[in-house]
Amino acid sequence: MTARTRDGTLSAVSFDLSVWALPEGATPAEVRAAVQRCREGRHADRHPDPRVVRFYRAITAAYPDRHAGPGSPWEVTPLHAASDHVELNLFPTCEDQVLLDIERLAGEHGLMLFDAQDGSVYPPPARVTP
Repeated sequence: MTARTRDGTLSAVSFDLSVWALPEGATPAEVRAAVQRCREGRHADRHPDPRVVRFYRAITAAYPDRHAGPGSPWEVTPLHAASDHVELNLFPTCEDQVLLDIERLAGEHGLMLFDAQDGSVYPPPARVTP
């Protein structure tokens, strides 16, 4: 994502990902539809999915989103967490290890990964068949 600065030049603002707890067998189209509902402010009124809770706890244990100090990968804090997803707005200069950790934790917790830059949806690595 880019934004226009006051002098009219473009600068990188954030790199946006989200992880989604959808039913087994959810398609990329279903993930994109869930993302759209979130963008419209429509969130399911239900208890948080345990997979989302575990992911949030794990990622924020490694990269705190409360009182984040210098070197934090988060462009926006605290992270947006809902019952079925967590939105992660990262500095474009964050270390590759942060992205690898997000992907790994999404896989460990059975979450689909949505890349807001191009709309790609990635299933957890455990669901990918050779």
